Amino acid sequence: MQSKPTTIKEIAKILKISPSSVSRGLHDHPSIGAVTREKIKQLAKSLSYQPNNAAILFQKGKTYTIGVILPELSEHFFSTAISAIEDEALKKNYTVIFAQSHDNYEQEVKLVEKMKNQRVDGLLVSISKDTSNFDHFEKLNTFNIPVVFFDRIPPFKNVHYVACSLETATVKALNYLLKKGHRSIGMINGPATLFASEERKDGYIQAISFNRLKFDPSLIVNCDLTEKGTIEAANEFLNHKRKPTAIVAFNDYVALFLIKYFKKLNVINDFDIVSYANLPIISYIDNSPIASVEQYPYLQGQKAANILLDLMANPNPENQAFFNTIVESDLIVNEVNK
Repeated sequence: MQSKPTTIKEIAKILKISPSSVSRGLHDHPSIGAVTREKIKQLAKSLSYQPNNAAILFQKGKTYTIGVILPELSEHFFSTAISAIEDEALKKNYTVIFAQSHDNYEQEVKLVEKMKNQRVDGLLVSISKDTSNFDHFEKLNTFNIPVVFFDRIPPFKNVHYVACSLETATVKALNYLLKKGHRSIGMINGPATLFASEERKDGYIQAISFNRLKFDPSLIVNCDLTEKGTIEAANEFLNHKRKPTAIVAFNDYVALFLIKYFKKLNVINDFDIVSYANLPIISYIDNSPIASVEQYPYLQGQKAANILLDLMANPNPENQAFFNTIVESDLIVNEVNK
């Protein structure tokens, strides 16, 4: 059986001095004589004494931990962003705690509460697809826990966030398809609750209007980002009076669901597909999207982590400006399908 960790009180009892004297001796305080300091350190070493870091950090009012809440760790985008967050946190001697909402609002609310109870010093969040109420994040202000959102962000500017320029990205995607001769372009968008869905829609309308084409709202279909939802959206296009010849998918996962379904129906060659996220795997599959928007997840994670670290190092919530950082996107054309 492993014995309990040695405490300062036990060292003090053996040496017949006060616990505070032991503590000062271990930290080389000048009020403790050199001989006594050496006795304290030798005894502490022989008893395998280890400082209670949790108690020390609690006294300082910091835990040196950062919480991260995101939809799915299995998604390449988020796993890449996490690598950047860990890299930046390590430079400042912070530990990172990760949690997944699994794109569920109720789960997200519970996780925020758990992170608060864990006494994280700050929180990085990519919100779930169902999140439209942000009260659980606003409550963190009471506990002086700064929050920085990344990628999936709230639809307002009085928060700290890092995101990709999805409206601009969508304009690039539409212009690319229009130059290829497409005039009826469908879009499988995400849930209406996501600000990212609104940005994609705005970019779609902007590109269509700029090219003097008539905007048809029925060519934009929202889905829940599942395979079932993607198939339902695909069927709307297959039965549409203006059956599109190209489709912009919300992300590469939706594009893969779409490709699988169209291959099953043997209509895959009837459509050009463009998506977002630029997963490495798409360049290796048959009938892959002809282009995908690169959203630079590592850079987003890096910038979000650095903003949070700055906020924690320089807390001044009353006079604090909000950091709204936009990462420019690029449309990456799949060379195989050019």
